[in-house]
Amino acid sequence: MAREWVNEPNSYLTSTTFAKLVDKACSSAGCAVKVFDKKEIVKLKMGGLLAVNQGSVEPPTFTQIEWKPTKARNKKPIVLVGKGVVYDTGGLSLKPTPHSMDYMKSDMAGAAAVAATLFAIAQLEADVHVIGLIPSTDNRPGGNAYAPGDVVNMMNGLTVEVLNTDAEGRLVLADGLAYANLKLKPDYLIDVATLTGSATLGLGRQYAAMYSRDDKLAAKFYELGNESGDRVWRMPLVNDYIDALESDIADINNTADKGNYNAGSVTAALFLEKFVGDRKWVHFDIAGTGRSEVDAGENPKGGTGFGVRLLTTWISSL
Repeated sequence: MAREWVNEPNSYLTSTTFAKLVDKACSSAGCAVKVFDKKEIVKLKMGGLLAVNQGSVEPPTFTQIEWKPTKARNKKPIVLVGKGVVYDTGGLSLKPTPHSMDYMKSDMAGAAAVAATLFAIAQLEADVHVIGLIPSTDNRPGGNAYAPGDVVNMMNGLTVEVLNTDAEGRLVLADGLAYANLKLKPDYLIDVATLTGSATLGLGRQYAAMYSRDDKLAAKFYELGNESGDRVWRMPLVNDYIDALESDIADINNTADKGNYNAGSVTAALFLEKFVGDRKWVHFDIAGTGRSEVDAGENPKGGTGFGVRLLTTWISSL
């Protein structure tokens, strides 16, 4: 199911259509699903999601999927957040087409993994309380598109200087993480996103980049990644690079490349960390693993559904 969603073109799979498909699938499995429309997103003050959506003729959506069994083992929920950019042109910082924009229908692979995981654990009747969140939009250079030089007010109160509109995924995802931290107060907070090309440069398409401050949790995901087939490799989440987030006019910048550290996947993770609060947090950058260019093992060419097996196996282990 996740693979099919990733493979759908944006001419069909808009944010609204995606939300409807997720609602239908997860509701049929026994989950409670709430789709927030643009007016509700404005009330939530999700400035990142709204900024990225400005150039689009399609409205954004924010979908909450909840599986809450009567005898859940956990008092606080596990929250999974998936990046749901259904198509990414790069906005005004336009991507080149060959081997770049032409693959960007897959930029919602993290959201597909989160929704399909909720569907799976509901089917398995797992006795764990889990909530999935999907902030979703496309990123286009329309007439009112957000621009480099803009300052965005995020849900958690931080201001972000936009230096590149193609670093949009972290803005969308950050509002989802802030919502989880502030509204749901989870025990574990996990995000999955096709976030940076840097992750692919470092690890190729067989391993996802994993970031966490929690040694025990990271070790568990490494073990279960090898077991499930969704393999992950822990990358350094180090404060040495944190000044890459500095901005002269806002709290942080959205490219996180001040100082020219050339560690794009690391600094993107440091950006996201600003929105998770004091939670047990893991970030999976699946830019390389969310889509395969060739038939490779159990993965056919196209969307891989990466993350569904890993997250379902982890939740089941609890």
